[in-house]
Amino acid sequence: MLHAEAARLRHYLDRPHSEDRFFLGANSSVAFADLRGGTSLGGRLHELAGRSVLLATHDQLAAALALIELDGVARRIVLCPPDLAAGHLSEIAANSEADAIVSDRGAADFAALGISLYIEADAIIRPATVQTGNRPTTWSLLTSGTTGAPKLVSHDIASLSAPIKRGARAPVWGTFYDIRRYGGLQIFFRALIGGGSLILSSCGETVADHLQRLTKHEVTHLSGTPSHWRRALMSPAIRAIRPGYVRLSGEIADQAILDNLRAFFAHASVGHAYASTEAGVGFEVDDGLAGFPAKLLAVGQGDVDIKIEGGSLRLRSARTASGYMGRDAPALLDADGFVDTGDMVELRGDRYHFVGRKGGIINVGGQKVHPEEVEAAINRHPAVWASLVRARKNPITGAVVAADVVLKDTSIQGDGMAAQTEREIIELCRQNIAPHKVPAVIRFVPTLNVSDSGKLLRHGRA
Repeated sequence: MLHAEAARLRHYLDRPHSEDRFFLGANSSVAFADLRGGTSLGGRLHELAGRSVLLATHDQLAAALALIELDGVARRIVLCPPDLAAGHLSEIAANSEADAIVSDRGAADFAALGISLYIEADAIIRPATVQTGNRPTTWSLLTSGTTGAPKLVSHDIASLSAPIKRGARAPVWGTFYDIRRYGGLQIFFRALIGGGSLILSSCGETVADHLQRLTKHEVTHLSGTPSHWRRALMSPAIRAIRPGYVRLSGEIADQAILDNLRAFFAHASVGHAYASTEAGVGFEVDDGLAGFPAKLLAVGQGDVDIKIEGGSLRLRSARTASGYMGRDAPALLDADGFVDTGDMVELRGDRYHFVGRKGGIINVGGQKVHPEEVEAAINRHPAVWASLVRARKNPITGAVVAADVVLKDTSIQGDGMAAQTEREIIELCRQNIAPHKVPAVIRFVPTLNVSDSGKLLRHGRA
């Protein structure tokens, strides 16, 4: 939790050994020490005082620098990731009452919004008298996993930084996330507040190129979704990195991906965190097992209260967002102050396991199937890298379970080995899940589509 005297991000630029801490982009880097006496906004920061600012840069490094400058000056920062659909921008601008734009894309891209104040952002630090402020700044993030225009969720520095502990050492953090998303923003805070450096990914950068930069800068702590990690493990370039800590979040971390990472990074600590944009970081699990211990419901983790209601995970803590923004915004909290995450869990022995999303159920003849539960079963086969389960229409049952599967050895997809592997996958599913959940159709594919937020694309939700 931030202390009262550390109310603004610029405070953390003055930490000891800040001359050894950097934001490292694809084409340039910035030392934290340089930020103490310079600006990336061309000396125009004072024009943004008290405004609601759309931060919409392509370059993550430019975004990281602007965040530090805007905090305490702007009334609101709206973090717009580069994959945001242009058609949603006007609604987001209206819901956030935006009256200024900070971007590296050029003012013409935003002309339709009718916002007159545009300030150019870049990743160059120019000497300047640093303008500071102590205004309460709302941080507005876009949700993922929805159809239509994303919702805006309001946080402040206290809720975003609540899970962060100040570190005695200076790790080199890397992340496959974009820092405009909640998962990436958490790593941004961990580097800035926790005392380390941060290697930022770049729009359009290949997995191999990003891994090579992680190797070059000797990454020690690396974070991403399970889908991010599966893609990374398929690249030969991953063999050169030597992280001491591997972190998963954003999707269900099934046992297969945890085992693969533990085997590949034998000397690293592998952990997975549960978090959502609305609820914040709920808990972290570091015992190498999927799901989470049932005892967490009794003891929580830190300042987090956890309960299960109707099979859905609910969280209450100081890490929770203050609410959704915009007209007709739904309520975020229930009567007891909990966020219903919509993630469904099932108790097996002394452990809860995630089985899927409340709204993502496949109906097979009146029986419910969570795609993620079936994927976890498929992914346990040693020949499988990843899978995506979906509904396929059926005239008798309404739908059957179909699965797209990526194999580790793609050369067997077109020969007799494929049929044998398919039989083995189906038998494995029969041993571990109910009969109506077993895939009726398996299709081997070379890859699966992953959104820019790092999650599998599931027919309109990511």
